[in-house]
Amino acid sequence: MTFTAFTICNNKDQADSLADALEKTVPAPFGVGVFEVEDGSNFYEIGSYFLERPSDIDLLLLSSGFSVKPFVISEVPQTDWVAHVKRELPPVEVGRFGILGSHNIGKASGKKVNLIIDAAMAFGTGHHATTKGCLLALEKLITDGFQPKSIIDLGTGTAVLAMAAAKVWDTSVLATDIDKVAVQTADANVISNQLVSRVLCIEADGFDHIKIQERAPFDLIFANILMAPLVSLAPDMTKLARKILSVAVLSGILNSQASTVLAKYKKHGWVCKDQLTIGDWTTIIIFLKL
Repeated sequence: MTFTAFTICNNKDQADSLADALEKTVPAPFGVGVFEVEDGSNFYEIGSYFLERPSDIDLLLLSSGFSVKPFVISEVPQTDWVAHVKRELPPVEVGRFGILGSHNIGKASGKKVNLIIDAAMAFGTGHHATTKGCLLALEKLITDGFQPKSIIDLGTGTAVLAMAAAKVWDTSVLATDIDKVAVQTADANVISNQLVSRVLCIEADGFDHIKIQERAPFDLIFANILMAPLVSLAPDMTKLARKILSVAVLSGILNSQASTVLAKYKKHGWVCKDQLTIGDWTTIIIFLKL
């Protein structure tokens, strides 16, 4: 059994200060979060999580000292969240692709390129805007007649993009991730989708792996990561791409960050082919002109 304690603050400064004070309580929470209440009220919610019941008196003193409502304390039963999400995530359709958990396999459409991906401790079930953006970018490349022979999916997560590309182009794809658990998840998904002969999953930090060097240069590079690593990887990505008309699909980029990422890649000879915006996130399709 774990415990949660929640309250509401009038503004972010108050919420941040209360969160700092909450971290110092005994027993200490194993996690504290500050969340804006998305109703236009400008209120902020403090959520904290404890492995043992927090002190009612300490929390009452904190709420009184910060002039907020008393904390609501709740017991939370142990839950297998991965199994729970497997039951709850609905199918996703993006362009010609259908992404389903194994619990929804009966809903697979015969008109779609279907991928079976169960929720697990890795990113990429097709529900997030960055994954959808990459799949839409893939759809555009297919429609334009692009025919890559060598593909890498950097930061593969569940291997959704690697598998989608392998199914469409009947070619080998290298799927990499810095996280060991993600690679294990990707491997399991590749097996369940019967793509072992086409998708190889490896643990790698950026482009630092012998298998990457052996398979380079790449016609198509997926990199659904974050702005900072995208910017730092620009020189290596350029070296490992074919020098003319190689394509990269970059995502994990907030809309406000897109111009910064593009500016970095333009310095290395890349040209923007398209930008896709979904909510707060941008996916960029670029190609090498040099």
